[in-house]
Amino acid sequence: VQLQASGGGVVQAGDFLKLSCAASSPSFSSAVMGWFRQAPGKEREFVASVTWSVGRLTYGDSVLGRFTISRDSAQNAVSLHMNSLKPDDTAVYYCAARTYGASTYNYWGQGTLVTVSS
Repeated sequence: VQLQASGGGVVQAGDFLKLSCAASSPSFSSAVMGWFRQAPGKEREFVASVTWSVGRLTYGDSVLGRFTISRDSAQNAVSLHMNSLKPDDTAVYYCAARTYGASTYNYWGQGTLVTVSS
């Protein structure tokens, strides 16, 4: 199973961008799906996640109030709506999933680059 992320690009500060991530198999079942990001020279950072069963949302402090994660159960996909983008949001964004019984995220997408210019 692969996680296929899309939607990255180059935008200006204050703009909006939507990232999408879908599992390649319709039978893929995850407990949690989320987004992480890694900026050049920095460690990977948690962005947001959603639990599949009850839809509990969790956000990193740096994106709280600006980003929204949503799930599409029918498409086995998640989206990340990013508002009020800042140059500090520039990073490679990775979609990830944690399957039932796993203690950590055990499936990762290939990453999609988001560049925010000032």
